[in-house]
Amino acid sequence: MDIFIQLLINGLLLGGAYIIISLGLTLIFGVVRVVNFAHGEFLMIGMYLVYLIATQLGVHPYVGLVPVALVLFALGALTQKCIIQPLLNADEHIQIFATVGVSTILLNLALVVFGANVYRAPAELGTHAISLGGFSVVSGQLITFITAIVLAILLHVFMHRTYLGRALRAVAQHRYAALLMGVNVNAVYCIAFGLGTAFVGIAASLLAPQYPVFPTVGTYFVLTAFVIVVLGGLGSLYGAVAGSLIIGVVDTMAGYYIAPDLKEVVYFGIFLLILVLRPNGLFGTSTE
Repeated sequence: MDIFIQLLINGLLLGGAYIIISLGLTLIFGVVRVVNFAHGEFLMIGMYLVYLIATQLGVHPYVGLVPVALVLFALGALTQKCIIQPLLNADEHIQIFATVGVSTILLNLALVVFGANVYRAPAELGTHAISLGGFSVVSGQLITFITAIVLAILLHVFMHRTYLGRALRAVAQHRYAALLMGVNVNAVYCIAFGLGTAFVGIAASLLAPQYPVFPTVGTYFVLTAFVIVVLGGLGSLYGAVAGSLIIGVVDTMAGYYIAPDLKEVVYFGIFLLILVLRPNGLFGTSTE
């Protein structure tokens, strides 16, 4: 039983990283209605920025969270303005190819600048184990989980209690109706894409002490994030949180009780089963 509880704790803490990444991905899709296949590469860029800040300036990755998030926000807004915006009325597959193109450019740019070498941001805080109630947790995972829950709550409050948040929700529901009500839809799109990308900037700062950085580091996390946002319901913030915790627990349990190499098979199987039983995801609706 102690092993099961330890695995459950580890799974929930792992879900914290997925929450932050998935919230950004589902926010972009929910508002802009574009599947951002460059989300992983933005995470990778964020982790390289954290690495440079830590090694060149001697700043801890957690301290670099704000500037990295701001840089990623600007990069995301610029991507929306210059690449996605002109294609909003084009076919969906054209928009998908555009984000795949951005992904390819960023990946190859990282290879040119940094090569295929593996780097790690120097940080003692975030990698040591601490004991809580007889169970062991990695401090970085605990910090990431707490940050993820706080961000989810703040995002909920922002979306429901502020004018900009209500504008984001209005555009997500019907952009033409929002336009008729005086909402600057193009500005909202840029803000939504920027916010979604800023979330991976936050995730990059929190993950940098725990994981090495290399050009394809974002692929694993975002592949899982795609499973999560579809599992929870595309565009559903609540689904992103619930799906992240579910996949985190399944990942940890399957890795221990079945085999580490088969854990992806297990949660992809669950993902396909839920899609068969509920095609719109756990929290999705046909109108989203």
